[in-house]
Amino acid sequence: MRSHEFAERIQELAARRQPFAMATVVRTEGSTLAKQGFKILISHDGQVVGGTFGGGCPEGPIVTVAEEAMRTGESRVVRVHLVDAKEALRGMVETPGPDEIYVETDCGGTLEVHIEPMLPSERLVVIGQGGRDDVEESLVRLARELGFEVVVVDPNPQLTATADRVVVASAPDPQEVPLGERDSVVVLTKGERDVAILSAVARSRPRYVGLLASRHRVQKNRSELAAQGVPPEFLESLHAPIGVDIGAKSPPEIALSVLAEVVAAKYGKTTPRAAAAAPEKSREAVPAGAK
Repeated sequence: MRSHEFAERIQELAARRQPFAMATVVRTEGSTLAKQGFKILISHDGQVVGGTFGGGCPEGPIVTVAEEAMRTGESRVVRVHLVDAKEALRGMVETPGPDEIYVETDCGGTLEVHIEPMLPSERLVVIGQGGRDDVEESLVRLARELGFEVVVVDPNPQLTATADRVVVASAPDPQEVPLGERDSVVVLTKGERDVAILSAVARSRPRYVGLLASRHRVQKNRSELAAQGVPPEFLESLHAPIGVDIGAKSPPEIALSVLAEVVAAKYGKTTPRAAAAAPEKSREAVPAGAK
């Protein structure tokens, strides 16, 4: 594969907002078909979609390591020993380890391979109602400070804070704003479009989905979504009422409570749901216009 074709393939993979990995031969010893600088691209589902190591034998084990690297987000350097069956068995017994790989082949050489996972950026997708919204504004500002790529989907955005991208629409278009496993979605539609938006988001697999609403509206929305056949797994995972119970009242405090929950989800942590707070506090955390 020519260099420009390889670069185009990387751009295609990145545009899908799915993890992929690049494996590069950084050193060789002995007889190997792959030479220093040879590269392959591995998609999120374990397919070699670009480049070559000169043959299929070493690529299979590298794919397995690449899949693990995509899960952990950590780069790896492994040594691939291309040896006969007897030497492969001896190596696995005498020098076992996750970074020592033995492949049965007649080459007789060794490859040192650097595997780098390429993960989509952490995104916060804020779905607004339209018009001025101080909570939306605070979320955009604080999320940017926390290093998130921020996308605002709003039919009439009125922001002074700078989002990475603003989409003038009522709902995220899967073609234009595809939602993936590294995305967090905050719904600020204040009742009018809650059910339609959540039903659409449920068809994707974002890491986190939260709805800013009172308990009464949350209960009503859950019932309507269940009647529409939205999977119970999604309804159970929905963060509603949204945010960590810190007694938030002002828009910046509400944004802080929401993003604390988003960051916790990012690292696989659980936090006390706002639904467990006293009713008075939950209502205080809902800005004007929520029902």
